[in-house]
Amino acid sequence: MFELIAPIFQRLADETGWNFIIFYDRYEYDRFVTGISISLQLILWSILLSLVIGVLGAWVQTARSALLRGIVDGYIQLFRNTPPLIQLLFFYFGLGAFTPQVDMGGYYEPMISSFTWAVLSLGIFGGAFNVEIFRSGIEAVPKATAEAAESLCFSSWQTYAYVTLPLAFRISLPALTNNLVSLAKTTSLAYVISVPEMTYTLNQVWSDNINVPEMMVVLFLFYVVVVSLIAAGLHVLEKRLALPGYGR
Repeated sequence: MFELIAPIFQRLADETGWNFIIFYDRYEYDRFVTGISISLQLILWSILLSLVIGVLGAWVQTARSALLRGIVDGYIQLFRNTPPLIQLLFFYFGLGAFTPQVDMGGYYEPMISSFTWAVLSLGIFGGAFNVEIFRSGIEAVPKATAEAAESLCFSSWQTYAYVTLPLAFRISLPALTNNLVSLAKTTSLAYVISVPEMTYTLNQVWSDNINVPEMMVVLFLFYVVVVSLIAAGLHVLEKRLALPGYGR
């Protein structure tokens, strides 16, 4: 791939001055590809963690224990009402100061990497919204459906996992799509704690090569493509899982 595009972008730089060095310099190209990989991993793991938190949190909100419901409500209010950038800084610099470090032979590295802190922070942030999204979906499922499952001797967890949650998921998909797309875009904030994702990587490239406009175009197009694919995939999933009488 690199060998095919490198001469084209080298000629473009020579003839027009448009310096897309990441496409014709091997070192910058490798750094660019690594940035793409880390960004995609960050998006994937943050979304997965937020979904797990959303599912479990919504289930806890149906619990009989007022204490458990209160803990989840406090979590939602705490993380929904503070900026994700501040949360990233709090997790990395605040909580990170109390985590152990590993001796790497003359120097110490944190046991929890900046990437892991970013996944935890962003996943917990997105999960606070997902809990409410799944809760609204659960409330939209007719009570008669859950009662029918209980009459078949399903436990409360089995009723939730096999009956209520699948229906609630279908109902929640439109709102869930909006939140997951927003979370995918929010992952770009991870550059503030030195996660070498796309924003951080291209910032290094334009600092070294003074080609800010070109790298900003690449960064803009990267997120347009990635977020559009996520949104399209979720819309397809929504149509495939649609059931008559639910979520419409």
